[in-house]
Amino acid sequence: MPVLLRPHWPLRLPASLCLVSLAALLAGCAATAPHPAPRLDLPTAFAHEQGWLATSALEQAPPDTLHAHWWQVYADPALDALLQQVTQDNATLEQASAQWRQAEAAVAAARASRYPQLDGDASASRSGDSDSRAQSRLASTLSIGWLPDLWGRTALQTQASAAQAQAAAANLAATQLALQLTAAEQYTSLRRLALDARLLEQTLAAYARSLSLTQNQYDAGLVARADVIQAQIQHESVRNQMATNQQQQALARNALALLAGTTAAQWGWKLPDDAPLPEPPAIPRQLVASLLLQRPDIAAASQSVAAANARLGVAQTAWLPDIRLNASAGLQGSGWSQFIESPLRVWSLGPTLAASLFDGGSRRAATAQAQADYDAQAAAWRAAVLQAVQEVEDALASAQWLHTRQAHQQQLLQLSRDNLRVVQNQYEAGMVSYLDVVTAQNLALTSQRSALELQAQRLQASMQLVAALGGGWQGRAATSTVALTPGS
Repeated sequence: MPVLLRPHWPLRLPASLCLVSLAALLAGCAATAPHPAPRLDLPTAFAHEQGWLATSALEQAPPDTLHAHWWQVYADPALDALLQQVTQDNATLEQASAQWRQAEAAVAAARASRYPQLDGDASASRSGDSDSRAQSRLASTLSIGWLPDLWGRTALQTQASAAQAQAAAANLAATQLALQLTAAEQYTSLRRLALDARLLEQTLAAYARSLSLTQNQYDAGLVARADVIQAQIQHESVRNQMATNQQQQALARNALALLAGTTAAQWGWKLPDDAPLPEPPAIPRQLVASLLLQRPDIAAASQSVAAANARLGVAQTAWLPDIRLNASAGLQGSGWSQFIESPLRVWSLGPTLAASLFDGGSRRAATAQAQADYDAQAAAWRAAVLQAVQEVEDALASAQWLHTRQAHQQQLLQLSRDNLRVVQNQYEAGMVSYLDVVTAQNLALTSQRSALELQAQRLQASMQLVAALGGGWQGRAATSTVALTPGS
């Protein structure tokens, strides 16, 4: 489906025919022209969405709804508390928020230039020379000046500032979403590590019992010393894996503390009990590509195109003259008594016409620079849309194949447990060596840890899909054509 990003900015009609004629003489070829809208054909659906069924709750969700708390679909109170803190206290978000407020202030400053400027001044001086007496002079002046926006230049500058402010707001939302996703992924990894640590503790206890049994059998002369060594190696190997797990948990906690805007020593957040990881939510039957347009980073890119388009218009109006209306009135006197009782009244009133007749190509270069900036922003918008499509496709493909892998892994896990039970029985009957038991135990442990890892990866892929769609799939309805207008 074609996605259009239509640049637009008005060029206001001049106030009088004389000014139009003068502008034509000074800048005959300075008329602005519309710029080609960037286009990008998107598919009506995604390549890796087949096989998913929507739940009734998702089907009944209201359209055009962006979920600020998108993670609540996972029904995990600890995750909710973590991401709430990330949203409130993250230092990077505070920086993005300050940049947005700065952009809002720039809009107010641009709008202020549309109004007349009123200035006042007062002065007192005493002067003289060697041939005359010193004289005093008091003066006060009130002046007003106004630069009418005959060519729409001020309106374009305001439009550019407004678009930049909207882009800053969208960047703030995009930064927030990215940080929330990072925290959610780190949380899932930490939960997986905690469950893995519990599994290793159980395995270590089982291996300790096997080691004790093997040592007793060796002391009784029933098994060789090699069996005891194998049991010791296996026991120490699990202890080493537990140490690695604790290291990874510490690093994950440090990363989460930073995302939450604090330090690991000050952070009082705790993991929930050893509950299983939540299942990923169901994905709707069809995810249309138009859902991507709700992503804040794409909205920011769209507003950047609008701002660049407005700046291009400002550069083109630089060929036109400026007309400023000025008026001033003041009082003068040689002393306080004269200044108060009978001051000299002065005033002035009149327009000022200013135009640059020759600049050595400076305005032409500025226009070319603004045009190149517009083209760059349009290309960045197209790149952002394509990047968004790739992220959704990656998340869908990962979710699909991880689901398949997990099903196979569950079968492998069951087979490894059955194999361990059979091998242990054979070892007790003296039919196999202890090396066979070690191999079966390692296979069972590896299968359990792999199953846990795949479950965490499925959950992370689900989170990546939600974030890739801008915070959920309850977006705008599917359409064959979507048009974006800068500033809308």
